[in-house]
Order: sequence, then C-alpha cells, then structure tokens
Amino acid sequence: MWLPEGGDATVKSPRTEFEFDIVHDVLGIGFGPSNLALAIAVEEHNAGRPEGERLTARFLERQPRFGWHRGMLIDDATMQVSFLKDLVTLRNPTSDFSFLCFLRERGRLIDFLNQKTLFPLRAEFHQYFEWAADRVGHLVGYDSEVTAVEPVRDEAGTVVYFDVRCADPERPGHTVRHRTRNISVAMGLEPHVPPGLELTERVWHNSQLIPRVHELGTTGAPVRRAVVLGAGQSAAEAVDFLHRSFPDAEVCAVFAKYGYTPADDSPFANRIFDPEAVDLYFGAPAEVKQSLFDYHRSTNYSVVDMELIESLYATSYREKVAGHERLRFLNVSRVRDVRPRSGGDALDITVEFLPTGEHEVLEADLLVLATGYRPRDLTGLLGESAKLCLRDDGDALRVNRDHRVATAPEVTAGIYLQGGTEHTHGLTSTLLSTTAVRAEEIHRSLLAGRTAA
Repeated sequence: MWLPEGGDATVKSPRTEFEFDIVHDVLGIGFGPSNLALAIAVEEHNAGRPEGERLTARFLERQPRFGWHRGMLIDDATMQVSFLKDLVTLRNPTSDFSFLCFLRERGRLIDFLNQKTLFPLRAEFHQYFEWAADRVGHLVGYDSEVTAVEPVRDEAGTVVYFDVRCADPERPGHTVRHRTRNISVAMGLEPHVPPGLELTERVWHNSQLIPRVHELGTTGAPVRRAVVLGAGQSAAEAVDFLHRSFPDAEVCAVFAKYGYTPADDSPFANRIFDPEAVDLYFGAPAEVKQSLFDYHRSTNYSVVDMELIESLYATSYREKVAGHERLRFLNVSRVRDVRPRSGGDALDITVEFLPTGEHEVLEADLLVLATGYRPRDLTGLLGESAKLCLRDDGDALRVNRDHRVATAPEVTAGIYLQGGTEHTHGLTSTLLSTTAVRAEEIHRSLLAGRTAA
C-alpha cells in the first residue's frame, strides 16, 4: 500500500513509476467531515461488490485522531445546520452512517426526538463524527502529515498518477509514499490573524479557546479582563463562554459594527444551500455569482444566532440594573495596537472608537481573535503538481462542476477540492450543508473516470 522512502523498488525506466502493491483510486489529504463523507461513500459502494468493482481509497490526516474544531466545542453550543445535513442522509437516506443511527446505537434516539429540535449540540455532533470515523478507520492513516504531491508520468509523458509523500507515523523523521490515480484535498481552513497581530500566550485565535481557558484554569492565573475581537457567531460564543468561565472578570467585545447582525436562517434564504443552488451558481456569469454571494453573506459570514444576541443583551442589561457591569460592548471600534506589559503577564490593547478617532487603552489579561478563517494555500503542498492546474483570469483555480480541478491536457490523474471553491460553487464550499451531496458527486466522478480509463 505504501513504499518506505529508501526501500526496495523496481524501476522500469527513468520516467516510469516504482511498482507499488496498491495504486489507490483516490487518496484523501485531510480527514475532516468532507473526506470522512467521501470515505463512507466509498465504503458503502464497496460493500458486497466483487474486488474488481471496488474503489481503493486511503486518507491521510496529520492529527493523531479525528478532530473537528475541538477548540470551540462549548458545552451548550448547538449546530447551525439541521442534523439531516449529516455525512450521508442527503446522499443516501437509508445509510446506517446517519446521525439518527448513531443516536439509536448510543441509546439516545428517543431522548433527542423529545427535544423537538433539528439542531444537536455541537459536542454531540462531534461524537457522531468520531463514531463514523472509527467505522472507516481502516481507510485512514493518522499522524500522517502530507509533505508533497508529485506527478508521475508514463512513457508517453502523460501524468497518470500522483505520488503523495507523508510523515511515517512508525518512524519519526522518515516519510512514506502512496501512489494514487486521484487526490481529494480537504485540508480545511486556517485561522486568520489580522495584519500587525501575532499569536502569543496571551493572544489566542478562538479556534484554541477551550484548551487555552482550561490551561489558565489549571495554572490558577487570574483573569481580570478579557477582550474578544470579532462580530460573528464564534466571537459572540467566545464572549459568552469567557463571561461564564471567569465570573470575576470583565469581558469586552470589540467590533466595527454597531451591533451583532442576526443570521438569516429564513426558509427562502436557506435555499442558497440547496444542492440545486450549486448548479445555478456554477453556471452563472461572474457578476451574478458576486451578487449572489453579497446578497446572502448574512446566512453565514459575520452573523450571530438571534437567540445568542438576545441572551447577551439581556445579560448586559441585568448587569446595568445591578450596577456591576462585567460585559462591555465596544462597538464601532477597532483594535489598533497590542503590546505586552512589562513582565509579560498582561496586555495593553489600544481600541479606537471610529466615529471620533478617540483611543482607549485596555489593560487585559488576554485577547481572543475571533477573526475567522481563510483557505489554505495549496501551491506549497502541490509543488510541481500545482503547475499542472489551470487558473482563471483572477488567478483562482479553475474547478469543474464535479469538484475536479481543470488541468493541462497531458494530465489524466485527478485533483478534487473539498473546500476553497466558493468562487465556483458558492457559499456551501466550506460548510456542512452539502457535504454528503458533494461526496456523492466526487464518488460518481471517480467511478466515471475509472470506467473511461
């Protein structure tokens, strides 16, 4: 299945590949929900089929075990998508990998139904992901960070495979190499840190919120004031969590808006996440795509659930009535400077009130950057393979409807993207809403490609 670097290999010619025990039909880079959904689609396809009709798949994950936004698994935070938009239901409603089957196995199906909600706890949905990941664990290599993707040409010069190098979990400092006809890149997003700021022991990205708060709790370090920068759902959740976690601390929310913007989860607006909407978006002119994106940003970007907005406002008002305000909202403001105080145990955070330009310096024990995420740059990972990918006039990757990157004519091996395709496939690119459907589309494309070959 893999060839250790420096191990035995049979070289047919200077341009031909090493002989491998298995050439995979697809190799997934990253094993979050997207590639997990694809792994399940492959597993269900292979069940009961003779060996010649099966797809061979392998997935590589740099983490030691499955994990999805662990740093934001706040105990009472709920999902923002219906449980029916799980890993399989929109692809195969009868699948035993569904969230409902997970609940039944755990003995909580009736209890969940009695809640009369479509939105499970985020922690419980993570348990569901872990349960599903364990069931396809034989397809996954953990502690296997991918370091390179190398094109492999045949004697005619056609790129027919990719060699994917990754860390060898059994031999630290060594790498192993997998050969595949296709790769599915699902590396997720990386935390965005605003220019001029850097992460430190006192400046965190919200993706590390829970472990960092736990760490402070174990050390007994006092927290007198915490500042949260950002105006989205994660920012509001961080404000609420810090306010509850440090009952003696002042928590300041800083954002450029006048107030939190409610998320638009109305039925008509949510149709932007329908699978059919991806078809329409993909085929639309560039100016229409931009309009749709701008019109419907309020379904996902820099918006907060109304229930949480009302809860934070009520808390703030109660504190005003009591004459002890621990929750402050510094609206229409920006963080202009962050400096460590002498001794390094606190920060001086300069906040500018935008209408007047007035500056206020807050002495704080920590700053949480709830400033979102951005797509990872794939150029470094793909290396020489990146030069085979075609780009549009805006230098973005050209991606076909089946999520396969458009490549040079001499390439038959496939590169599929799960995420990072908002410019071609719309708002659902980085969300869970169409994860199951996208897995089905890639699965069908893989089968079609193998048949054509």
